[in-house]
Amino acid sequence: MRKMSRRENRALSRISLFAIRTPPSRMRTHGGPSLTRGQGGILVVARTVTPRTSSAPSGPDRSSFRVQSVDRAASLLRAVAEAKAVGAGTTALGRTCGVNRATAWRILSTLRGHGLVEQDPASGRWSLGAGIVDLVRTAGLDAVLHEVHEVLEHVALQTGETAALAQLRNGVLTYVDEAAPAAVVSVTWVDRPLSLHATSTGKVVLAWSAEQEVERLLPRRLERFTSATVTDRRRLRADLDRCRERGYATCRGEFDESAWGVSAPVVDPVGRLLAVVSIWGPPPRVGAERFPALAEVVRAAADQLAPG
Repeated sequence: MRKMSRRENRALSRISLFAIRTPPSRMRTHGGPSLTRGQGGILVVARTVTPRTSSAPSGPDRSSFRVQSVDRAASLLRAVAEAKAVGAGTTALGRTCGVNRATAWRILSTLRGHGLVEQDPASGRWSLGAGIVDLVRTAGLDAVLHEVHEVLEHVALQTGETAALAQLRNGVLTYVDEAAPAAVVSVTWVDRPLSLHATSTGKVVLAWSAEQEVERLLPRRLERFTSATVTDRRRLRADLDRCRERGYATCRGEFDESAWGVSAPVVDPVGRLLAVVSIWGPPPRVGAERFPALAEVVRAAADQLAPG
């Protein structure tokens, strides 16, 4: 199976977010395939085909031409997409789609052979693969990937600081895109794994995750990166409670002394976390006194990216 490049990994994350939040009325490319929203809000690519004869099946008889194995494969692919950041195991995916574990495993393994899904060897969880990016490119949708970046660029220009989008995939939190004003010189964090307990981005992930998921994501020992890192679980829990109450998280140089920031969640209509928008910069340019104002901007950007 082809390994996903960094660029494709970023594209896949941005595609999945765009697929979730784009209204059906905008899902059509000029002169190409049509895009509609299928089960679970996933983009379905379809081309208009003119039948060569009038004998094409129509009405109720059309269902007799459905292939059960293809239906199951499509359902499993959608279920993997809906699992989003944390992924899902074979048994859970099979249960969601109404098939037994053995059948789910065979179909998922076939999809993996085509690069449409990939499996984390450590956890056994499935996520979308690089082949999805190839399909989307074939459908002529490269242009839509710029929309998320445009939101980040607007935030960067508005605040004068770096704006970034992060997602959790297979238990690893990384920035998948970022934008910074031309006058700002900063080190890129794109594709670099981030701490969950020592960054505002990670705190959002933890604060908007179920208790069981938090325990799975956090290491037994919380690593200290700087003198400001919170390594006591009770203090961290209290910080996460505050994050949920006010709708955003902050970081005061807890992962890197030169990086202070504010982050807000991008959630779907039922409150599930899709991604995290962050604004960060060095002190004293970004300090506690700017947190409230930056929080308003980052929450507005997160709302703009959210579906519905």
